[in-house]
Amino acid sequence: MSAPEQPAPTGQARSLHLHPVTGLPDFRPGDDLAAALVEHAPWIADGDILIVTSKVLSKVEGRLVPSPTDPTERDEFRRRLIDEQTVRLVAQVGRTKIVENHLGIVAAAAGIDASNVHTDEIALLPEDPDASARGLVTAFAARGRRVGVIVTDTQGRAWRSGVTDVAIGAAGVLVLDDHRGGVDEFGNELTVTQVALGDELAAAGDLVKGKLGGVPVAVARWSSALVPPDPEPQPGEPGPPVDQTARSLIRPTHEDLFRLGTDLAVEQGRREAVLLRRTVRAFTTAPVDPAALTRAVGVALTAPAPHHTRPVRFVWVREHRDALFEAMQAEWEADLAGDGWTPDRIARRTARGQVLRTAPEVIVPFLTGQGRHDYPDARRRDAERTMFTVAGGAAVQALLVALAAEGLGSAWISSTIFCPAVVRGVLQVPDDWTPLGGVAVGYPTEPLVPRPPSDEGLMLR
Repeated sequence: MSAPEQPAPTGQARSLHLHPVTGLPDFRPGDDLAAALVEHAPWIADGDILIVTSKVLSKVEGRLVPSPTDPTERDEFRRRLIDEQTVRLVAQVGRTKIVENHLGIVAAAAGIDASNVHTDEIALLPEDPDASARGLVTAFAARGRRVGVIVTDTQGRAWRSGVTDVAIGAAGVLVLDDHRGGVDEFGNELTVTQVALGDELAAAGDLVKGKLGGVPVAVARWSSALVPPDPEPQPGEPGPPVDQTARSLIRPTHEDLFRLGTDLAVEQGRREAVLLRRTVRAFTTAPVDPAALTRAVGVALTAPAPHHTRPVRFVWVREHRDALFEAMQAEWEADLAGDGWTPDRIARRTARGQVLRTAPEVIVPFLTGQGRHDYPDARRRDAERTMFTVAGGAAVQALLVALAAEGLGSAWISSTIFCPAVVRGVLQVPDDWTPLGGVAVGYPTEPLVPRPPSDEGLMLR
């Protein structure tokens, strides 16, 4: 049987012809796939691209795992296999998992499939689909035919209904066409355009293979030359070009804007929110978004407080900023001089405490006298004071965490605690307000990354 003739392209138009390879047997481990393709499709010619379903390669390469036949046991066994093949959970809805497997492929169920196999078997993906593709290219080259190979698997897509075939293995064929730096017909420079030719051909091939037709291989003939003259490197030469392997189609995790599903991203954000907070002493010159700062203060005010009160206030220091720092500096220098420090030593010490001065914004938290109960004895009065102080600390910590969640760095500095009268006087706040330090705020010069939690401090009694 011969495939239909391909018409010669005219002008710049390109034509694609797809041909199913029919009559192939149900392959088993150890079968010669290349020989079967040559037998059933003797019309395969130089420059053709073989689009091969990964399942048939899993079969001939012995990637079939014995499975229970009872439906419930089979389902549970498959789930265990998925967990074994999972490197990273990307998303989960109910019991359905989207994961990254050992090949770096993100897919439902790690690509493990129980369809189109015997009921006592489950198929794993080929161990190295690019190597599987290279093996077929080499086998055809030994028969005097220069072909490219694309290994396909079926995947769903974010935000789109339905499934389509994509390339998970390739050899001897261009699968990623990079147009960056090129210019379109209107003179516009292309800056991000990379065409996933491998995925486009995989999807096109499935139009003639189908999911239920028992046709695992299609052949593509394209008027554009995608199969290079010498698709395989010679001994001693480097490996295949990057754009001829399906791995080149996998976006690195750190570049993936959608590396997690919504639920998992929210869960991770909750786990890491507190761990993002760290003392930041170096800020960029970028102005702080007032809305972000306002939101962070709003979050901080949800911290627990005694007697259903709201005893903490945050003062955003703007107009009186220079006056505040000058007055605090004078008080600090006077204290150190009273301790017997020399002027040079005082200058060196105070020079190290300039974080608040240099930060883009400064917030001073205060503990007000609102809501405190009065007791006739010192013991309970002291306990009441401590209780409100703890509430103030909780609000300050909540502010620092909320700032980190907004992408803002912060440094809590204790200095205002040591000169409360000066701070109250400059900022013109009530006499019963107690300053709880100062918070330097700005965008950090280095990205905020979560720290590992400490494993110390928890005791059982």
